[in-house]
Amino acid sequence: MLKTSVMDPTVVSTSTPPDEFDRNVPRICGVCGDRATGFHFNAMTCEGCKGFFRRSMKRKATFTCPFNGSCTITKDNRRHCQACRLKRCVDIGMMKVDIGMSKEFKYGRPLLSKGLSLPAECSHPPPPLPTPNASGDTMSGGIDAVPYFILTDEEVQRKKDLIQRRKEEEAQREAEREARRPRLTEEQSQVIATLVEAHHKTYDDSYSDFHHFRPPVREGPVTRSASRRSASLRSLSDASSNSFSHSPESVDTKMNFSNLLMMYQGQGSSPDSSEEDNSSLSMLPHLADLVSYSIQKVIGFAKMIPGFRELTAEDQIALLKSSAIEVIMLRSNQSFSLEDMSWTCGSPDFKYQISDVTKAGHTLELLEPLVKFQVGLKKLNLQEEEHVLLMAICLLSPDRPGVQDHTRIEALQDQLSETLQAYIQLHHPGGQLLYAKMIQKLADLRSLNEEHSKQYRSLSFQPEHSMQLTPLVLEVFGSEVS
Repeated sequence: MLKTSVMDPTVVSTSTPPDEFDRNVPRICGVCGDRATGFHFNAMTCEGCKGFFRRSMKRKATFTCPFNGSCTITKDNRRHCQACRLKRCVDIGMMKVDIGMSKEFKYGRPLLSKGLSLPAECSHPPPPLPTPNASGDTMSGGIDAVPYFILTDEEVQRKKDLIQRRKEEEAQREAEREARRPRLTEEQSQVIATLVEAHHKTYDDSYSDFHHFRPPVREGPVTRSASRRSASLRSLSDASSNSFSHSPESVDTKMNFSNLLMMYQGQGSSPDSSEEDNSSLSMLPHLADLVSYSIQKVIGFAKMIPGFRELTAEDQIALLKSSAIEVIMLRSNQSFSLEDMSWTCGSPDFKYQISDVTKAGHTLELLEPLVKFQVGLKKLNLQEEEHVLLMAICLLSPDRPGVQDHTRIEALQDQLSETLQAYIQLHHPGGQLLYAKMIQKLADLRSLNEEHSKQYRSLSFQPEHSMQLTPLVLEVFGSEVS
């Protein structure tokens, strides 16, 4: 067995007084022959071998030579065999020292290169090199001879307490971050789920009911002014659900708006499609049926909004009359296409271009801001939950004409607004302006509503056109014409 001198690790020095060496003489690493930077762990070594020895001692590493255990360690191949490199470190007298005393372990910097030395009482001569046995194997004996640093029980417990304290502090910080993270209350989640379900029940994304309308008629001459309007509106793009399980709904000619609201059952007869088409407004009958159908769907959606049924019948009627077209415009954005500025509702017969709308009597004063609104709303890329919340907020506006219980309606709208803001904070962390943009869309809808009602009232005063409108459309947007 090899005999080595085991030193007390608490008194081992990591440097030799600098005055014993001539600093002008090049120093060579005793392990690999590279340029040495000073005495490290009681031997003259380079920075690389110093770091290698420190890591090996801290990890209590055990290496095995893949060859015969007698590799020659040089600057170029010192990484090839860790076992022989560590053996060479021990052979030249490198020793592990008490971490608490060694600045090598604490700072990892050579002392002699800075002209520093440890106190004289910490100095100790290097131990004698181990003598190889007959087989030339000094690996086991050399490594076993290195004194290892052992922490006391108090130090071990102190380190454990420190680690535990850091874990607890991190857990507390994570809990605080989780508490600050926005979330929906159970009530808000239920409101959103109810509105989404209401939208699915009142929005037929297959548009199958459109076949029951008076058919669209696009033939006939298009006036020059209508062509100019269409071209102008197309240029705006450069500037800026589950279907019903029951039969399609329409309006009975004897059923007024109030009765329809109170007796909404999802049944009725289709509008009379035998009326003669007007040559100049050939699309008016079809679009009048579409709008009348859409009003019914808005009524169905409104009756499922939490709190709406608790309002008086007068307030329900006032809210629906004044907001129906705005909610229809919001709903129609689902079928609006940015590619060609059209509303695509299933088959090609129900793909509505700008020119189709002009053939229903609408002018540039309505169509230009309408298309701008649809483009802007489409580009917000709203999620379905945000879309239905916006429709409900639009409908429950306490400043509508004819509303009596302003306080109650405002409270319902505030609840929906808070839910929308909470949802945006949760799903759009960087979208602080999204809510403001959505509310601005409601202001745009007020102007569109006013212009739309004005144009429909103008149509209702003309007998040849009012005959094409349904009683529901006349009551909501125009005046009764006998």
